[in-house]
Amino acid sequence: MPLTLVIGNKNYSSWSLRPWLVMKHGGIDFDEVRIPLYGSDFKQRIAAYSPASKVPILVDREVLVWESIAILEYLAEKFPDKQLWPADAAERAHARAVSAEMHAGFSQLRTHMMVNLRKSLPGMGRTPEVEAEIARIVVLWSESLERYGGPFLFGRFSIADAMYAPVATRFTTYAVALPERCQQYVATILELPAMQEWYAAARRETEVLPQFEYTVAP
Repeated sequence: MPLTLVIGNKNYSSWSLRPWLVMKHGGIDFDEVRIPLYGSDFKQRIAAYSPASKVPILVDREVLVWESIAILEYLAEKFPDKQLWPADAAERAHARAVSAEMHAGFSQLRTHMMVNLRKSLPGMGRTPEVEAEIARIVVLWSESLERYGGPFLFGRFSIADAMYAPVATRFTTYAVALPERCQQYVATILELPAMQEWYAAARRETEVLPQFEYTVAP
């Protein structure tokens, strides 16, 4: 019996993308349940899976996991052959720290440069606070790519890359200029077949959510 992953709109739901990408790229079999965010029946439909009323949600028979980072940790333990974290303990700790910083931080980037795969919004949302968070991400990426040799943050694809995949989409939507190596990393993420599939599905969606379309001008 395959796992079930409950997600929101592919155009807007950055948190849904993270486990979906890991599972697709890793070849983990799952059934996808898409519940459009803020739809008239959203609360009723999501309550059938989790009282947390948020996506994503992973269902593995009697096991229920919510929150992207918890889902990713569960997948890493359930499928050790997929090597979703680096094998080396020190590298694994580094990857977890980088991923946790993404999970807990970058609130200004989230607020002013919202995920929207169907739009091109160059220069929008670039407050000083956002610029500072972009600079921090550039440091994180540059250090990892230099230390582990790329093309992904820890050499081969890992959970850390899934955590930053929505950032790669943001930097594309808002045309953020990056150092060459970081720009190549963005291209590497977006060229993944799973990412291309996610983008294609996002373009086919018809829902327009005004709260995600709003962007603060610089």
